[in-house]
Amino acid sequence: MDTVSQAAAIAINSSLSGAVALGEKVAVGIVMPASWDAASLTFQGSADGGVTFSNVHDSSGNELSVTTAAGRYVYLDPSAFVGLNQIKIRSGTSGSPVNQTAARTLTIVTR
Repeated sequence: MDTVSQAAAIAINSSLSGAVALGEKVAVGIVMPASWDAASLTFQGSADGGVTFSNVHDSSGNELSVTTAAGRYVYLDPSAFVGLNQIKIRSGTSGSPVNQTAARTLTIVTR
């Protein structure tokens, strides 16, 4: 199956990216920018075409969180994103978002 890469931008002094359209694909990885203010990643997802976004949780009810650092490729479990046609990426958690001190562009890899 072919992979597609898309940019997800987090604006300066913000913690949440704009929406990234997945269509019928699922997220399988993220390429982190070379500069990143230390924070884990969490996600919001939409199954209704971007009208409503909700925090993404795992099957145990925990907010889906990925530990990462600058300049890394991070594998994502595609099953966490099945049924979502758009996602947003958050720096930090829903309870403790981490604003980035500069604009950051992450690359979402889908298949």
